[in-house]
Amino acid sequence: MELIQTSEPILELTGATVMKDDRRILDRLTLTVAQGEHTAIVGPNGAGKSFLTRLLTHDERPLAPEDGAPAPIRVFGSDRWDVFDLRSQLGIVSEELHRRFVSGNSEGRVTGEAAVLSGFLASRGILRYGVITPEMRARATEALALMGATHLAPRWLDAMSSGEARRVLLARALVAAPRALILDEPTTSLDLAARHDFMERVREIARGGTTIILVTHHVEEIIPEIGRVILLTQGRVMADGPKRDVLTASRLGELFDSPVSIDEDAGYYYARPRGRQRSLII
Repeated sequence: MELIQTSEPILELTGATVMKDDRRILDRLTLTVAQGEHTAIVGPNGAGKSFLTRLLTHDERPLAPEDGAPAPIRVFGSDRWDVFDLRSQLGIVSEELHRRFVSGNSEGRVTGEAAVLSGFLASRGILRYGVITPEMRARATEALALMGATHLAPRWLDAMSSGEARRVLLARALVAAPRALILDEPTTSLDLAARHDFMERVREIARGGTTIILVTHHVEEIIPEIGRVILLTQGRVMADGPKRDVLTASRLGELFDSPVSIDEDAGYYYARPRGRQRSLII
């Protein structure tokens, strides 16, 4: 499917700064991600990647702009969103969300079906508020089927493998037909086979027309469908452009403060410390 970019970017940051404990996590960050523009945001731990994701979902807020300055963040063209309405338009899969559903939910255990249904309500898995319609249940069943997870509907998330739970959360992210899918370190804790299965499903989603924003420090997770890469370090953009131009040995070596070699294979890029043999990710 040919992706069409519209006049409303998914994300516009204009001099956005986020402070935590008197430290700048994001430092006057300016960037735009258009609809239809599959993008990877790559950086080492502590670069500010997850805070960028939390800005998108309004779990974090940037410093207020100076008088007369433009809004530091706009999502889908607006700087004013009801957080629940916004979350219904952005599908999210992250290690943090995984922990909330699987082990950090103080209100009780969550089944696979309940987790997916919560995507309609932008809740954290407990369907205590809001009305669930038969149509919603049908769409949840369909989303689970698309992820090869129909059999997981009645099971508790905390009794699933990490790969199974992550597929359920991917179904949850897609059940309300979001305008973009945000993946924040999406394969953390997954084994080799589960990681491959998950990313292949992401490739299908990208080819289906949903915009992918991948936030990662693993270069090999950047699927061939992603054409733009942003390198982030110390809360600032170090490089931004087409994947082939950005994923170079010199730039990644500077980003991770270590000499690296780059290999490309079938649209995937692999970075390794210089002088070591590559371990293929399959």
